[in-house]
Amino acid sequence: MKIIAGLLRGKNFPAHSEKGVKPISGRIKQSLFDILSPIIQGARFLDLFAGTGAVGFEALSRGCGFVFFVEQNKRCVRSIDENIKSLGLSSRAKVFEGDVLDDLSWIPFRSGVESFDIVFLGPPYRDIKNTPLSLTSKSLERVMEARLVSKGGLVISQRHVKEKVDVPQGLKIVKETKYGDTLLVFMRLI
Repeated sequence: MKIIAGLLRGKNFPAHSEKGVKPISGRIKQSLFDILSPIIQGARFLDLFAGTGAVGFEALSRGCGFVFFVEQNKRCVRSIDENIKSLGLSSRAKVFEGDVLDDLSWIPFRSGVESFDIVFLGPPYRDIKNTPLSLTSKSLERVMEARLVSKGGLVISQRHVKEKVDVPQGLKIVKETKYGDTLLVFMRLI
């Protein structure tokens, strides 16, 4: 994996490769951070379904104050942890193994952050048998139940364009961008 811009621009980091773990494309990542550039400096960033950690590492490189990665796959968690250390980011990042579809009220305790300015959700579109998944609505519900978004904070979901999503009360869609079969939806806490 390669960091596109910022302090760590051009740095490569090894990413655990496993069936079902698909990193965000470079084009989508570039667009995401172009949109976030006015608010990324010093932000507290929550990377859910972190996978390879590509989104969180890009956020750190571009000036994010702190990133908390949550991933269910043990090998991915181990890989993200090793990359945090090798990139010298231990004071600004933590990773924890957890299922985003379960209760998330533990995140403030484990992260040391009560709420986050930016929450990114990148759930898988399909399982290892290539069956379509629909995880975004439930994930958004868990984020809102645990009150993980700061006042006026932003929640971004990356999902398949055909996935039907219910936006929970308290979030308002402010922007949508489409890239092939991927949709980035930006929601603000109201």
